[in-house]
Amino acid sequence: MIMTHTQIHRSKWQRAALVLLLGSMVQTAFAAVINVSAQDNLNDALARAQAGDTLKLASGTYKTKLYIDKPITIEGPADRSAKIVGDRSGRTIAVHAPDVTLRNLTVSHSGMSLPAMDAGIYLEETATHALVEHNNIIDNSVGVYIHGAAESMVRENKIIGDATLRVNERGNGVTVWNAPGAQVIDNDISKGRDGIFSNTSTHNTYKGNRFSDLRFAVHYMYTNDSEVSNNISVGNNMGYVLMFSERLKVYGNIAVSSRDQGIMLNYVNYSEIHDNVINKAGKCVFAYNANYNKIFDNHFENCQIGIHFTAAIEGTSLFNNSFINNESQVKYVSTRFLDWGEGGRGNYWSDNSAFDLDGDGFGDSAYRPNGIIDQIIWRAPVARLLMNSPAISIVKWAQSQFPAILPGGVIDSKPLMNPVRNKTTTKYEAMKDELLHEAKTHQSEWGNAENGALTGGNANM
Repeated sequence: MIMTHTQIHRSKWQRAALVLLLGSMVQTAFAAVINVSAQDNLNDALARAQAGDTLKLASGTYKTKLYIDKPITIEGPADRSAKIVGDRSGRTIAVHAPDVTLRNLTVSHSGMSLPAMDAGIYLEETATHALVEHNNIIDNSVGVYIHGAAESMVRENKIIGDATLRVNERGNGVTVWNAPGAQVIDNDISKGRDGIFSNTSTHNTYKGNRFSDLRFAVHYMYTNDSEVSNNISVGNNMGYVLMFSERLKVYGNIAVSSRDQGIMLNYVNYSEIHDNVINKAGKCVFAYNANYNKIFDNHFENCQIGIHFTAAIEGTSLFNNSFINNESQVKYVSTRFLDWGEGGRGNYWSDNSAFDLDGDGFGDSAYRPNGIIDQIIWRAPVARLLMNSPAISIVKWAQSQFPAILPGGVIDSKPLMNPVRNKTTTKYEAMKDELLHEAKTHQSEWGNAENGALTGGNANM
């Protein structure tokens, strides 16, 4: 029988796949579990181990650094009492092989050089499919540095930075650089610079994490086609800072007591931002040159400014959001005229005193957040003292009777009469008091001048 070229090619791939499968089965069949005590030399045990083996560490302190160059599992007791303590130089654990698992460990005392990428756990580009789970990663420069390790997973760890450093000398909880498919899920991250810093990557998932005592909870730069979801930010300078990225899914997140901004969209395009809850911030959301986005089903409450739009916002739709008790609901800086009810459904504005005589759920008159009085207050904030005066009432009446004197900008022609309960509201209400109390007692130190920050931070950005 004569085989065609296609059949020969398929046959070669089938044989290769069979060899790989058999190799994996042989490796698994001969994998050993090696018990290591704190009195043993951990590096010697690592050198003797074969690919696929598991090193089971007993409770105790292991004063060493590890360089892992083979697929292996290193696992401590469930209480994380196996402590791997570095010597304050370089990386405490450096992983350079694929399919490595680090579990139930306490990892500390890396070097403190940010340019040298010192970290508690460092995953090199060759460390694909690494799994870092159920660890305490404390007192390091960067907690976990994913440096190109595609499809790696960092989950359910407690990551605490070195609080003895000035804030701008600390590293990030997790740094992700060019690691397609990497995921950071269900971690508790505090006392670093940024919780997660993601740069030049794609198809990443950052989900279910809790952030406190940080500059930014999540910081995005040039990270496309990715997801930021179901995270909680408490008392940080900013919650979710997304920059120069496209096609993001940002949903289900909570940010409480952010000093500056709950969500920042800076050159973020073609993305969906929905079902988020922001309570107490300088600005609930700040959008700068963010185009072709959908911002919907969000809850923005108790901020100095509900939403601030600056520069082009071509193709962006904003609907079904709730703006509640914000000092200024909208700050809009652009020459374009926008109607945020153009699609037939607008937003809820707590300061909108419109009537709904036909009972259709929409106000009978358009909501205009940028009136003459708003502009006066922006220019002279002390004018708030006159808000209930007869003079202000006369100006508002004249504005409603003579639309020609309106300054233009944003209107909502279909304002909602009732606030929207999104998919995150019930979860947030159950923990609201706890989060607000935590925010009062654990505010980020980033804005303090003694920590190297500029006085006043970037609240006016």
